[in-house]
This record gives sequence, C-alpha cells and structure tokens, in this order.
Amino acid sequence: MDDRTEDQQPLNRRGIVLRYLFAGPPMLFYGLMWGVVVSRNHDRLAPALTDIALGVIGLVLMHWRRRWPRSIALATALLTVFSETATGPAAVAFVSLGKHRPLRQFLPVVVASWLCLLARCFSYGISQQAFISTAMGTAVLGGLTAFSLYLHRDRELAASRRDAALAQERAQVQRIEQAKLEERAKIAHEMHDVLAHRISLLSMLAGGLAYRTNLTAEETREAALAIQENAHQSLNELRAVLGTLRRDGGLEAPQPTLAHVDALFDEVRTAGQRVEVDDTIDDRELLPPQTGRHAYRIVQEALTNARKHAPGSQVTAELGGRPGDGLRIRVSNPVELGTSPGPGGRLGLVGLAERTRMAGGTISHAIRHGRFVLDARLPWEA
Repeated sequence: MDDRTEDQQPLNRRGIVLRYLFAGPPMLFYGLMWGVVVSRNHDRLAPALTDIALGVIGLVLMHWRRRWPRSIALATALLTVFSETATGPAAVAFVSLGKHRPLRQFLPVVVASWLCLLARCFSYGISQQAFISTAMGTAVLGGLTAFSLYLHRDRELAASRRDAALAQERAQVQRIEQAKLEERAKIAHEMHDVLAHRISLLSMLAGGLAYRTNLTAEETREAALAIQENAHQSLNELRAVLGTLRRDGGLEAPQPTLAHVDALFDEVRTAGQRVEVDDTIDDRELLPPQTGRHAYRIVQEALTNARKHAPGSQVTAELGGRPGDGLRIRVSNPVELGTSPGPGGRLGLVGLAERTRMAGGTISHAIRHGRFVLDARLPWEA
C-alpha cells in the first residue's frame, strides 16, 4: 500500500545534513565496538561486516523516509534485529514517522519497534544482560516516542497558525474586494444619476427643436447651444466618474451638494421643465456635505423621473428641515394614465432607495390623488 505523506516538501540542505548526523553517532559507536571485538577475535569479522553492511543499508533507506515513512520505519526497525549499527537510521526514520503521521499510524510502528528490540536482546537466550539491554532499549525507545509526539504537536500548532494567518489574509482580501465592489456600486449609481439627468434634458431640448415650428432663429440657436452645453457637461461628468473608477478610489471632490440645488432648478427650467419650489430649510450651511450630496442626487433623480414619465407637466419640489429634525425632500408630479416605465424603468428609484438606506434615511413613493409623490427623509443631527 502506498503510504506516502501528503506534505512531501523537500528538506533544505541543512535539514538533510542534521538528520544524517543524528544517525551517524550510533553507527560510529557500534562500528568502533565491532572493531574492538574483531581485534580480539578475528572469527567475529564476518558478523561485524554483516552488521555494518545492514547499518549502511538502513542509512541508504533513510533517503525515502518522507515518501514511504511507515515502510521505511518498519524496515529499519527490522534491520535492528540483526544489526546494532542500524539503530541510528532506525531512530531517524522512527522520529520522522512520528512527526509527520497521525498517532493511529505511529503507534503500531512503536509496538513493532519494541518487538524488534525484544528479538534483538533475547536473540542469544534469556539472561540478566538481555533484561538489562531490554530495559535500556525500552527507555531509549520511550524517549524517542515522546520526542516524536512533541515534534508532531509542535508541527500541528505551526500548521494551525499558518492556516489561521492564511484565513485572515483571505478574509482581508475578501473585505478589500467587497469594499471595491461597494464603491463601484456607488460609482454606478452616480453614473446613472448623472447620465439620466443629462440625457433627459437633451431629449427635452431636442424634442422642442423637432416639434416646435414657430421658433425664431434666435430661439433655435439658444436651444442648440443648450444642447451643446448639456452634451459637453455630460461628457465631463462621465469622464470624471470613469476616471475615479479606473483609479479604484472613492468619488472625488467636489461633488454637488444641496448648495447646488438652486442651480439644478435653473438648469432644468432653462431646458423647459416647469418646476415649482418650496424651500423652507433652516441653517442649510450646517448640513453635512455627505447628506447634502445625497439630497442633491435625490432631487436630481426625481426631476429626471418626472421628465421621463410625465413630460411637460408641472413638478413640485418641497424641501424642509433643520438640525436635529432631519431633512425632508418631497417631489411630486401628475401621473399620465397609460404611460409605460420604458427601458430601465424604476431602476432609478431602486438606486435612490439604496442611496437613502446607506445614508441612514427612509424613502417612499406612491400615487396620491393623481400625482406621483416621492418622499425622502435624511438624518440631520443637531
């Protein structure tokens, strides 16, 4: 069965050297012991060479301990039954398995290693020396087991910290992307408000030129200049919004506020829209700029809707409020029976509702006594 680990990240050169150095001292110690034994008894040369050869095989097998950790750990443990010099490579493979694999896979190898230890110690019969060797070997094996479990726990904690850091980084990236999407949505609303207003003005002016045959040359010229001016203004405003979008930033100042609403009324009147204004706002200079911008866009969109759905009708705009009481905007116009919202109908109202909600206000619209009434309220703290 293939028991390759899931994280076969290549070790750096320093890690490889340290692991082979860890396996080296036991091999060197038992190699010297065999040298002493052979120097006293030449008949022990063959067992010595076999022991050392098996230790070298264990050293070679260490190279694949990350790919087949259980197999290599069991193979090197089996070598220790016949070779004392193989204990170094067996210890490295044993610790590597305990560090990288879960406990349920590590414990069977612990048991197998201890059984190999028993087989080695009692291979020459039952004696006091065998029991002493078993006790010492069991203590060493227990220490290696504890060390392996410590490394495994430390590795899991490090992985948990990395996962938490990655999750936090991904969450931060998602928050940034969400903020960008929300800002783009705001920009899209701005584009709708600006273009719908300008295009409806152009449509009204062009309609006057198309259907009024009694215009003088001067009136025709004034209407053409108004069309040109509005078209130029449309391009400028669209360029500003698109430029903001390309820079991935927020809407840049200056943006129109309630202080510009009188100029808006003059502009639409010049284009031919009839507007009656009742402005009772107190201390308008204390109105926060952000609230003033929302108020301007609400009035602009309401006038645009009136031009689209009730062209030529009288529009009434009522503005009122003071610090602490909030700001109220009420725009109404007659409803023409049988008119269709047309392409994109009511999308402007959806955008206004979202804008008002983000500003912390409320908005409603309904048909009352034959008039379409748009009623918005924005917070204005004292």
